[in-house]
Parts: sequence; structure tokens; C-alpha cells
Amino acid sequence: MTIHWTYAFVDRPAERLPAAEAFWTAVTGTRLSARRGEFVTLLPATGTDPCVKVQGVGSGPGGAHLDLVVDDVDEFAASAVRAGAGTVAQHQGWAVLRSPAGQLFCAVPWHGESVRPAVVRGSRLDQVCVDVPPSSYEAEVAFWTRLLDGWTSRPGALPEFHVLGPPAGLPVRVLLQRLGTDRPLTAHLDMACADVAATRAAHERLGATFVAAGAHWTVMCDPAGGTYCLTGRDPDTGGPPSHP
Repeated sequence: MTIHWTYAFVDRPAERLPAAEAFWTAVTGTRLSARRGEFVTLLPATGTDPCVKVQGVGSGPGGAHLDLVVDDVDEFAASAVRAGAGTVAQHQGWAVLRSPAGQLFCAVPWHGESVRPAVVRGSRLDQVCVDVPPSSYEAEVAFWTRLLDGWTSRPGALPEFHVLGPPAGLPVRVLLQRLGTDRPLTAHLDMACADVAATRAAHERLGATFVAAGAHWTVMCDPAGGTYCLTGRDPDTGGPPSHP
């Protein structure tokens, strides 16, 4: 079944939503929509469609999840269950599902979204990274490959990564990362950056803090306490940098 669009959700504790909303609108060059329940949409410049939302969660530190936008939510949810998903909640017009290792995602109806937001100051939020315990990793790769039929599914640049890339024009892709130990699954957001150091400095001026440096990425903590990564990828394509 065709996935027409994708949304990345910034999930943060409800009491920290103002800090999360201020930070993520600043770094993505967006403005807030009217609030709908526990979430708001980050609205980009006129002429493009949104692909990021911020949601308040009632317990825990938060994280990230993906909304998959489809024509028929019930049909897609049924196909997800056949692929190995569990149903968490069935709402009027949308569904909450869970991957075999426990990553939440949603199926929601398509409202014509089609124009991807532009790169903002050399960076773009374009990836949900699911951090998977090693005992569940192979099954999780197989599940997401089945679920995201028609997307590219390939090993990443390092052996602990697997990339699921959407068809051209969809704004958010999925990265599966195998953890070093069997701790609970988590998820975080990744930004593709033309210049990681410059983006880090800009984010620090907005209240983010440095956590750790990896091989091709920098781990940051936003002002709401959520971790995310700045990655050295081409913000236009999501792939390796054009000029290493």
C-alpha cells in the first residue's frame, strides 16, 4: 500500500513542551500551528507541506516516532499486523501500532501533502532513528522492510546501521541502529547537516547542549531534555556528503 507522506514526531514530556516547541521551530525555520490535543504541527514556509510535529507525552523522557500517511488507514493497519506489528489503539480515522521490538508508529489519513520543506540554514530534520537491542535487531530489520514496501532497504555505512529510504519526495526516512547491549528500545531524531560544527554552534546558542561525538555524528540534548543527533549527511539527499 502506498505511503504518501511521512511525519517525524518530537515526543517530549508535557511539562517541557514550551521549551521543545520554541527550540524545534527555531532550528527548522517553522511556526506553530493551532494546538490539536497533545500536539502541534511545525508549519514551514508557504508553498511547502509540514513534516514535523511536537507532542506532549505523559510519562518518561519522550523520544520520537513516525506517522505514515496513507489512503486507507484500516487497510494499512491490517497489512502492518500481517507484517508483525501489534495494534495499540484504533481511533476514528487513525491507528497506533507497535513494531515487534516495541517502537510505536501511527497510520494516519492523507490530506494531499506532497511538497517537501526546504533545507534551513544548511540542515534538515529528515530521519527517525530506532535504537534496537541486539536480540531484536534482525527481526526489526525484517519487519520494517516488509512494512515499508517500495522503500529501499540496505545496510548502512557501519555494520550496526540499516537504512530504509523512502521514494523521492517523501521527507522522513528510517534508520535502524543496533545497540551494543540489550537495553530497552528507544528512538531519536536525526538532522542531516552540511556543516555539523556550525549547526552544533547554532543549536547551542538556542539552548541545546553537547552530549557526545561519534564517527560521523554529534549527539545533542535539546532544551526539553531530549537527545537527537546532528549527522554529516547531505541535507538535500540524506546520503553521504557531496564534498567529504
